[in-house]
Amino acid sequence: MAKLDSKIPSGPLADKWRKHKTEIKLVNPANKRKYEIIVVGAGLAGASAAATLAELGYKVKSFVFHDSPRRAHSIAAQGGINAAKNYQNDGDSVYRLFYDTIKGGDYRAREANVHRLAEVSVNIIDQCVAQGVPFAREYGGLLANRSFGGAQVSRTFYARGQTGQQLLLGAYSALSRMVGQGAVELFTNEEMTDLVVVNGQAKGIITRNLVTGELRRWAADAVILATGGYGNVFNLSTYARGSNVTAIWRAYKRGACFGNPCYTQIHPTCIPVTGDYQSKLTLMSESLRNDGRIWVPKRKEDCRKDPASIAEEDRDYYLERMYPSFGNLAPRDIASRAAKRVCDEGRGIGETGLGVYLDFSDAINRLGEPAVRERYGNLFDIYHEITNENAYKTPMRIYPAVHYTMGGLWVDYNLMSNVPGLFVLGEANFSDHGANRLGASALMQGLADGYFVVPYTIGDYLAGQKPGSRPSPDAPEFKEAEANVRAMTQRLLSAKGTQPVSHFHKRLGQIMWNYCGMARTKEGLQKALQELPKLREEFWASVKVPGSADTLNQALENAGRVADFIELGELMCLDALTREESCGGHFREEYQYPDGECKRDDEKFGHVAAWEFQGVGQPPLRNVEPLNYEFVKMSVRNYK
Repeated sequence: MAKLDSKIPSGPLADKWRKHKTEIKLVNPANKRKYEIIVVGAGLAGASAAATLAELGYKVKSFVFHDSPRRAHSIAAQGGINAAKNYQNDGDSVYRLFYDTIKGGDYRAREANVHRLAEVSVNIIDQCVAQGVPFAREYGGLLANRSFGGAQVSRTFYARGQTGQQLLLGAYSALSRMVGQGAVELFTNEEMTDLVVVNGQAKGIITRNLVTGELRRWAADAVILATGGYGNVFNLSTYARGSNVTAIWRAYKRGACFGNPCYTQIHPTCIPVTGDYQSKLTLMSESLRNDGRIWVPKRKEDCRKDPASIAEEDRDYYLERMYPSFGNLAPRDIASRAAKRVCDEGRGIGETGLGVYLDFSDAINRLGEPAVRERYGNLFDIYHEITNENAYKTPMRIYPAVHYTMGGLWVDYNLMSNVPGLFVLGEANFSDHGANRLGASALMQGLADGYFVVPYTIGDYLAGQKPGSRPSPDAPEFKEAEANVRAMTQRLLSAKGTQPVSHFHKRLGQIMWNYCGMARTKEGLQKALQELPKLREEFWASVKVPGSADTLNQALENAGRVADFIELGELMCLDALTREESCGGHFREEYQYPDGECKRDDEKFGHVAAWEFQGVGQPPLRNVEPLNYEFVKMSVRNYK
C-alpha cells in the first residue's frame, strides 16, 4: 500500500505557505548547477517551471512532443486568469478566492493547497505584466477584470478571448531566454513513453522521437510532469487532438498513485456536436456568460422556430430562474446539468435537440455592438468560422462538453507524487480543484505551480540527493524501461487487424460519455466495466497500425495513446462506481436532492481516492487521503 503523506504544514491557514518556505531545505547556489531536472511538457506549467528552475541555476532538460512549445494546449484557453487583486474594489480578497475555489470544487480539495493558490495568484499577474502580457485595461490604465462562474466579484484578468495564448507567449519567452543562455536544453518532437524508477525514486524517462522514431534514455536527479489533462478519453472534447494521458499513465504503472480519476469537468458553453465526422469540439469562452443570456423556449413546439420569432414571455432564462444569485454565471457543473435537464425535457434547440441559446441581444442593446465586439470579437469570429452564423444577429447555440479533468496523479503539498523525485504540475495533478474547477482557475494553477511553488519545493527533495549521484542511462532500470517500450511498440505493429485506431477511440468515447459522462448511475458504470475490457481485447486483436517504428508514424503514436485511454477509462469508471455520492462534476443520479443538486456523503467520501497500480490483470488498490477541513465548514453548495 502506498504511503500518502500530504506534508501539509501546521499552523493557521494563512501562515502555512510562508512557514513552509522558511522551513524546507535549500540547495546551495553552487550546487544547483550539479543537479539536472527533466521537465516533460512545455505549456504554462511546464514552460514556467523550466524557465524558473533554470533561472535558479539548475540544469534543465525540457521535452515537448510538439515542434514548438507554442503549440501547447494552454494556448487554447480563452477567457482569463483569476487573481485576488481587488482592482474593482468590490470586496475580493485572498480568502474570498480561496473560499470560492473550495466551494466551487464541492469541498473535495485540500484547504492548504487552495489557499496557497489564492495567495500566489496576486504574484502571477505582476509577473505576467512584467513579461509584457497585454492584459485588457480600463480607461484609466488599470488592468481590467470581468466576472466568471462561481464568484460574485470581478477577479478575472483577460486579453480579449486569447488569454491562454498571451500567457503562453510570456512563459515561452522566459523559456526561450534560458534556452538561449544554455541553461535549458529544449527537445521538441519527443514524447515520453516511460518513467524510470531507480531504488524507488524517479530518475529519468524514456522518449520516442516522433520524427525519427528513435528511443532515447534520459537520466536526471528529478522528473517533473506537466503534461495536461486526459479529457480525450471521451474522444470528443474541447482538448487538442494530441492531448493524452500517456505520460502520467506510464508513471501510474511505475507506482505513482492516480487521484480521483473520475472527476471530469463538463463545460456548459461549447458548440454542439453536429455529426459523427467531428474530431473535436470547440469551446466558447465562459467569459461570454458575462453579457450573454442563456435560454430555451418554454414550449417544446417552439424549439424549431427562428429564435427571433419567439417572444420574450415565451423564453425560459432557466439559469436566471433557478439560480437568481449567480444566474448565467453559475459554476460549470451546475450550468451544464441545468442545460442537460431542459434538453431532457424536450426543450433543446437545434437539429439534435441538444443545444441551448446564448443570446447577446440584451448586451448589444445596452452597450452597443462596438463594445461587445471589443470584448469578445475573436470569439464571435471563431463561432462564425465554425457555424457560418452571425452571433451579433442570432443567438449562439451551445451545449455542454468535456473540457477539463480535475483528477490526476496524487501529489503532496510540495507537488511531489508518492514516488520520490516525481513532481506533477498543473492539470496533470489532482490537487487544487476538488470535484469541479471554477472558470479561469486552470491558468492560475499552471503558472502558480511553475513559477512560484515547485521552484521552492523541489529543492527540499534535491537537498537530500548527493550532487552527481544520478544514475547512468546505461543502468539496468533504463534498459528495462526501454525494452518495455519496444515490446509495446512491437505488439502494436504486429497486430494483424483491419480497424484503424480511430474506430476504437470513437467507441471508447461513446462508452465513456454514455456511462461516465455528465450523469452516472450504478447500472451504467457496471455496464461500462463490462464493455471496456471487451473493447481492450478487441483493440489488441483487431487494430491495424501501418508503417514502422523507425520513422514518422502518427498511427503508431495514436495507437499507444488510445491503448492507454482504454485502460484509463476502466479506472475512471471504477472510481466513479466506488464513489457513492454526487459532488461537483461527479454526478451519480442516485445521489441528488429533490431539486436536482448534488448530494454529497462527507462522512464516507470526504477524502481523496488515490488508486495504486497492482500489475497487469490485477485490480488496482484504492488508497485514501482524508480531507480534514479545519478552517471551512463543509456544507451544501448554494448558488441560488
